Amino acid sequence: MRSIPVIELPNGDLHLLSQAERLFDFLAWKASHLLVAPGSTFSLASLLSAIFVATVVLIMRRRPGKRDVSLKAMLNTLFPRWWYGSASMRADFGLLLLNVFGGVALFGWALFSSDFVSRTTTGALADVFGALPNSGLDGFAGRLIVTVALFLAYELAYWTDHYLSHRIPLLWEFHKVHHTAEVLSPMTVFRVHPVDGIVFANFVAFFVGGTGGLLNYLLGTSVTPFTLSDTNAILVAFIFLTVHLQHSHVWIAFTGRTGFVLLSPAHHQLHHSTNPAHFNRNFGFCLGLWDWIFGTLLMPTRQRAPVSFGVEPQGREQQTVMGTLIVPCVRACEIVVRPILPIFARSKRPETIPAE
Repeated sequence: MRSIPVIELPNGDLHLLSQAERLFDFLAWKASHLLVAPGSTFSLASLLSAIFVATVVLIMRRRPGKRDVSLKAMLNTLFPRWWYGSASMRADFGLLLLNVFGGVALFGWALFSSDFVSRTTTGALADVFGALPNSGLDGFAGRLIVTVALFLAYELAYWTDHYLSHRIPLLWEFHKVHHTAEVLSPMTVFRVHPVDGIVFANFVAFFVGGTGGLLNYLLGTSVTPFTLSDTNAILVAFIFLTVHLQHSHVWIAFTGRTGFVLLSPAHHQLHHSTNPAHFNRNFGFCLGLWDWIFGTLLMPTRQRAPVSFGVEPQGREQQTVMGTLIVPCVRACEIVVRPILPIFARSKRPETIPAE
């Protein structure tokens, strides 16, 4: 019986092969976590849940006596050709890949962590005021309090970052990429410039980490919130019910008292509107609470409002790599450099010699 020859690779090739295997394992883990993990913001289960919610709403809106809707008609309503065949959707998909698979590797050095901020906050409070005794709220009640408090902190971080990203020109140049989407889909949540993502992640780290550290100090012990795949359980519930539909063409509006507390998909669709009357409103993610408190809430009507999406002037260049990644950096640099140029111009101006 003939033996199978063993092929020995040079050390350099073995190293490259090992690195390639690690990269493949990392990408496979990221894809699996994105699509399968219960707490993922883009899990298949949550996407199916969103489709189910949209289908139920559309069926309930039928006029009395109208014949049953066929499966084909329902699919055409949920997934129209103009929707999935647009350049805006392709740009969403490209930024999804960049932010999911490349974000941590490229920009992890620029992020604070909630755990670090939490530990620092707890330690600082203990150093200044002294440690507090264990409150005994480390069971269900304590976990529920911490879960609700951290969810509210996340919502406040989201609102604050979102508000400042619209109000500060430098931040707006990066956040504007999200608003250049002319067609909204669940992938639009990933339509974020990496710099915008870094700023948001740090806001979340400080707000959520600071709140967690304060709670740990007050409770006298570290209490773990209710989570699914390390995601706050309350946030997961919203992801399954409303969040995916915020970036869609399905109009679901919460009005009345409910609309003051909870943000419906229609609230967020108004936020993306090209109508100036809708600008700088509805900055929240799941809750309308902070918009209500700070006066930025715009209530949608029960019937669909005539809205279009995007940033004027619209153009295909906004759906390209140049428009979504490079141009925002150039414009941001212009904003930073423009006030400095006159100073350099004055410093280089030749001194005048007084006449004798």
